[in-house]
Amino acid sequence: MELLPETRREIERLARRFGDPLVIESAIPDHFDDPIRKPDRYGEVCMVVRRPSGAVLLAIKTFYPRGAYRLPTGGIHRGEAILDALLRETHEETGLRTEVRRFLSRIAYHSLEAPTSTPLFHSFAFLLDEIGGTLGALDPTEQIEDWREVAIADLPRVADYLDGLRTQGTQDIGGDWRAWGKFRAVVHRAVHQALASG
Repeated sequence: MELLPETRREIERLARRFGDPLVIESAIPDHFDDPIRKPDRYGEVCMVVRRPSGAVLLAIKTFYPRGAYRLPTGGIHRGEAILDALLRETHEETGLRTEVRRFLSRIAYHSLEAPTSTPLFHSFAFLLDEIGGTLGALDPTEQIEDWREVAIADLPRVADYLDGLRTQGTQDIGGDWRAWGKFRAVVHRAVHQALASG
């Protein structure tokens, strides 16, 4: 899905305010529907929440394959500003008060079968610092089962785990966990690259 002109203008404003993001075009297997084919969104925000310890938060949902912890994400509704979605989703999913620090990455996902086609989906990753609150999802429909903290240096290992998922199809995501894992691995590598480069 092509980004609307107003979305492109917002991305430019966010880059001026929070720094230029790492821009990635990624070809992914598209044998799953959630989130890339949800009709209420064109993309998502990825919330890289840094705790006072310096570690970042990973979450796992009740229906995920065991061990598939990942950086939390949340959908951007059609017509919703990226920054509004980031603040709303961070609050709903973590219950924490945060401050946005950096615009880390902007990823456009293309079908592996048609890598030069219009993107299927977009991710926008931001670094946020925890400044208060109590960790815990405020929206029970998110089905967050557990949280884990990891060092930024561990994000490539998290990506490798997701990239290597072997669990087959499921109704929960409308397709194949293996394809979903490869999709989810991309943002973890991008975030690590952006943070490692300073």
